[in-house]
Amino acid sequence: MVELWQEYGYAWVILPALIFLARILDVSIGTLRVIFLAKGAKIPASATGFFEALIWLIIISQVIQNLGNFMSFIGYAGGFAAGTYVGMKIEERMAIGNVVVRVITGQPADELVEAIRSERFGVTSVPAEGTTGPVRILFMVVNRSRIKKVIDLINRHNPKAFYSIEDVRHVREGIFSASQQSSVGNMTYAWRHMLKGK
Repeated sequence: MVELWQEYGYAWVILPALIFLARILDVSIGTLRVIFLAKGAKIPASATGFFEALIWLIIISQVIQNLGNFMSFIGYAGGFAAGTYVGMKIEERMAIGNVVVRVITGQPADELVEAIRSERFGVTSVPAEGTTGPVRILFMVVNRSRIKKVIDLINRHNPKAFYSIEDVRHVREGIFSASQQSSVGNMTYAWRHMLKGK
C-alpha cells in the first residue's frame, strides 16, 4: 500500500493539489494586477505582474512534464476558476481607489445633501429636468471603502432616489477626508518602499 501511494500518490493527488493552489495564487495576483492597471497604479501593477508570470511559468512547466496526467489539467482549470473568485474577494476587501456616485431624485434633497456633508463627503448638487419634471442631481467622489456609508445615507433620507456608481481612475482637487486623499497614494508609496527593501 505504501509503495502504491509512493508511485501514484504524488502524481495523481499531491501534484494536482499543488497546481490547484498555485493557480489560485497566480490568478488572484493577476486579477489584482488588472485592477491596479485600471487604477493607474504603475508600481503595484508591475510588481504583481512579475509574480504572476513567475508562478505561471512554474505551474505550466509542471503541467507539461505530466501531460499524461489528466488530474493535473483538472487542478489547473479548477485553480483558474477558484483564483478568479478569490481575486475578486480580495479586491473587495482591499476597496482600492475611488468611485463617483450619482444620485438623481425628484424629491427635495436638502436633507440628504446636509447628511452627506455632515459625514465629510464632498457633494455637488445640480438642478436638472427629468422625464417627469424637475429633478436634483448629486455628484460625489468617495473612496470605495466608504460606499456602504453613502448608500445608507441615500436609503435613509431619500429611499426612492436613483443612484449609480462608477469607477474613477484619477482624482484631482475636490473635498475629501484625510483617508480618501491618501488611499491610493499610500498604497503606491508602500509598494515602492517594499520593492526597494525598505
